[in-house]
Amino acid sequence: MIDEAPPEKGPRRFGNVSFRRWHEILQGSVRGLLREVLLGSVSGEVWEGWGGLDANEKDGGLVAEVEGYFMGSWGSRERLDYGTGHELSFLAFLGCLWKLGAFGDGAKGGGEVERGLVLGVFEPYLKVVRRLILTYNLEPAGSHGVWGLDDHSFLPYIFGSAQLTRPIAESEPMPLEGSAPGAPRPSDVAKPATVDLYRDSNMYFSAIGFINDVKKGPFWEHSPILFDISGIKDGWGKINKGMIKMFNAEVLSKFPVVQHFPFGSLFSWDQDPEAVKATQSVHMASHGAATANMPSAGAGAGTAAPWAQATRMPGAAAGVPSGSGIPYSRAPLTNVGSSAPTTPRGGAPDTGPPPPTSFPQGQPGTASNQFAVTKAPWAK
Repeated sequence: MIDEAPPEKGPRRFGNVSFRRWHEILQGSVRGLLREVLLGSVSGEVWEGWGGLDANEKDGGLVAEVEGYFMGSWGSRERLDYGTGHELSFLAFLGCLWKLGAFGDGAKGGGEVERGLVLGVFEPYLKVVRRLILTYNLEPAGSHGVWGLDDHSFLPYIFGSAQLTRPIAESEPMPLEGSAPGAPRPSDVAKPATVDLYRDSNMYFSAIGFINDVKKGPFWEHSPILFDISGIKDGWGKINKGMIKMFNAEVLSKFPVVQHFPFGSLFSWDQDPEAVKATQSVHMASHGAATANMPSAGAGAGTAAPWAQATRMPGAAAGVPSGSGIPYSRAPLTNVGSSAPTTPRGGAPDTGPPPPTSFPQGQPGTASNQFAVTKAPWAK
């Protein structure tokens, strides 16, 4: 379908309008595809369980719901963008098929169906999305810039860190620390050569690899949150736990994301009066004190997002103004052309990288040359 809707030629700042043509092609064939999948794999007993509707109502009701989630999975044809809300829509699409019994007895345990869906369906979906982004120059939907985890996706970091977490028995809870034997270190995400080695077998590294494909410069500079997370010493189990918490706080609990999520009979809006209020992620809460101390911009000024506020880094040196930047960066801070130690905004003198005998160095100015110890958002 991408080949049937080639992008219009010529430079443009925002998305290519041919993406709307691609959406039209998909819309024209989606109903037939879904009818084939649903009516071919969902039993009559399951249909009867959804309110005893007759054949016409079933086709127009449930199929229409599933179609809505599916069509919402590929970005916005109006805004020419793609983000975590569209990714969530595809997860809901798979959830609809799961509820309708399209995957057989997968819900009864064993894990084979779940692994097959993640590795055999969700990762190929992400590859199609990445091709759409590159082909039609889709804008990041609701991106937080460097204050966000990723411009477009979130779920591959949950699934990918789970791939690298230590093995557990079916009755065990998800581990809070540790890694699978032979797993790459979290810090390896900042090494392009290691990312290329694992991107075809792990979803976390695949997502990092796509970032490296579309962004230039040091990894710590264009992806500081991921870079901070790469310094966690307790293994992929802790990263996985933190990613799940962050997804709940930064995606599921964010109105700009869920305002576009439709509810129906498969995913209904049932408010639980005893539900615990969603907690703010540590990443966002870490900016609270700094934001509270920010001087007022005056009446009529626009409200800046929490992640766009200037940060007051702890221990700032006297006379060094607090400005916008990374709240707890591991970024190497040096003055080019000066041999004397410099004093970054954090107040601690920068003596440069460790000597070559104590730490392997990559090519200067590249992502493989990062060093020092980090404090990840949830590693406090």
